[in-house]
Amino acid sequence: MAHDQVRVSRALLSVSDKTGLVDFARALHARGIVLVSTGGTHRALVEAGLPVTEVADLTGFPEMMDGRVKTLHPAVHGGLLAIRDNPEHQAALAAHGIGAIDLLVVNLYPFEATIAADRSDADCIENIDIGGPAMIRAAAKNHADVAVVTDVSDYAGVLAALEAQDGSLGADLRRSLAQKAFARTASYDAAIANWMAGRFGADAPARFRAFGGALGQELRYGENPHQSAAFYRAPGKVRAGVATARQLQGKELSYNNFNDTDAAYECVAEFDPARTAAVAIIKHANPCGVAEGASLLEAYERALSCDPTSAFGGIVALNRTLDAEAARRIVEIFTEVIIAPDATPEAAAIVAGKKNLRLLLAGGVPDPRAGGETVRTLAGGLLVQTRDAAVVDDMPLTVVTKRAPSEAELADLRFAYRVAKHVKSNAIVYAKAGATVGIGAGQMSRVDSSRIAAWKAAEGAKRLGVAESLALGSVVASDAFFPFADGLMAAAEAGATAVIQPGGSMRDADVIAAADEAGLAMVLTGHRHFRH
Repeated sequence: MAHDQVRVSRALLSVSDKTGLVDFARALHARGIVLVSTGGTHRALVEAGLPVTEVADLTGFPEMMDGRVKTLHPAVHGGLLAIRDNPEHQAALAAHGIGAIDLLVVNLYPFEATIAADRSDADCIENIDIGGPAMIRAAAKNHADVAVVTDVSDYAGVLAALEAQDGSLGADLRRSLAQKAFARTASYDAAIANWMAGRFGADAPARFRAFGGALGQELRYGENPHQSAAFYRAPGKVRAGVATARQLQGKELSYNNFNDTDAAYECVAEFDPARTAAVAIIKHANPCGVAEGASLLEAYERALSCDPTSAFGGIVALNRTLDAEAARRIVEIFTEVIIAPDATPEAAAIVAGKKNLRLLLAGGVPDPRAGGETVRTLAGGLLVQTRDAAVVDDMPLTVVTKRAPSEAELADLRFAYRVAKHVKSNAIVYAKAGATVGIGAGQMSRVDSSRIAAWKAAEGAKRLGVAESLALGSVVASDAFFPFADGLMAAAEAGATAVIQPGGSMRDADVIAAADEAGLAMVLTGHRHFRH
């Protein structure tokens, strides 16, 4: 049972990050607290003129093996683990001349920073801390009698508590610090396990590796106001995107902003910025318009024309540096977030005129071919899979109809399939000349998705004052096979001339025959892009 107050008489400090160390230690010393430390921490305190005992003087053993062994000793762990009101524990301390340690201050070797810097395997392994986590866990377990500090940001609070409580620390603070300490060692071990899995691990390990991320931002609420939420940043080197982005301006991102912005940036990343400018406009994690262009402005105009009603209040993702020309046009309608690899100073100044509009600069465009995992919670467990890194440019397209697609159709088929990969299933995408003209998403029936996408294309024609649907002369992409010919025929009736789909249905022959009868060209990819 935790004591209400624990007086701090001796503190052990062993830190890798020495930010604020000397000032913190000086304040402890001023309260009469005896200081003990290790290695580089000891040197820093001695150089600051503070009286400090080296751990080697407690253990009777020098640091050895390049510092790998220094605190793994009963003189340290006995001082941390001894229960103060247990007579046997106190007798053991006295018999072996071990002094109690009331406050442990430890932060760990910078393993996460080392892997993020793409250092060698040997460097990464050398930055796996052993003694630090062992001490942290010991002190956290014995939080009834010991306070453990693992975060520089807690120094001020600990000093304030010592001042307010005449050199003691209360049970609530010790419990809070202990929870934070176990969370730190858990995330640290998870980072190590994840790195090792990437380097040497199995596809489906016997125990799933935890995420190990650090709190990036506490959010006002989740998808709905009655849900709490937070954003955690993964350790190590991560793909460019929301997690790597600098927010130049605008309101704090909400849970839905994070989710939708990630969806938008992953979609636009399908388009190589060295080949073309591209813009994706996303609403509720689904594209409502995607287009290529000679410039970002042209790409944005074409993406917007697909469904300007849905684009209102959406997320705009760009695959190139945001320029002033595109910025001026984007800010003309209400937009929640703009995300791009970078922005010119002039473009940033233009966006700054909309104080609530968030501008995120990701520092790069994510590689759509990159590996990694996606994780989803369900009642009592997790679903884990490798991310969908299949790219249509790498797929051998098989022509299965009597008519082969023209070069122009083939280019649009690849474009449409890139977009369909990022539309919720069942997904149907109509595209023409490198722009979407109709998108059907998330329907229980593929034929309904086909009809919705065709309706969107017809509505687009009305907005433009055009007599015929924008789907006329378009191509159509389906994220999965057509189980029946009805979805295909809905596309043909809308005016599509060519189709791209994975194939694999028991009725493929019937669907191909229907395509031939309608004069459509059809190619199969062999790769499905379900997105639930």
